[in-house]
Amino acid sequence: METRASSAADRFGLVVRFKLKPGHEDAFDRLVSETLTGIRDREPGTLVYASHAVREAPDERLFYELYQDRAAFTVHEEQPHVRRFLDERGQHVDGFEVDFLDVVAAKGAPEGH
Repeated sequence: METRASSAADRFGLVVRFKLKPGHEDAFDRLVSETLTGIRDREPGTLVYASHAVREAPDERLFYELYQDRAAFTVHEEQPHVRRFLDERGQHVDGFEVDFLDVVAAKGAPEGH
């Protein structure tokens, strides 16, 4: 069976904005750091997974995630380290918003992975 190389158009991305509970910033950041270890080690289809503190809103975190394709995102969601993050984040988060993205044009979205 022939497999084709994926292109930037196949990429699947999302942005998540978390509003943290007061005083939970450090604990949430530790949870994210622990989760990132598993993502780095076990998820070749996760191309970018970045957590950002929002400069003007220290109780907010913004995630940018880019996956090789929708299937790689599904694999990501099934990982034990991600399941743990999803189970434990509620104790630190007051709310969150998710925007799913389709890549239109990009620099840094590797071709052919």
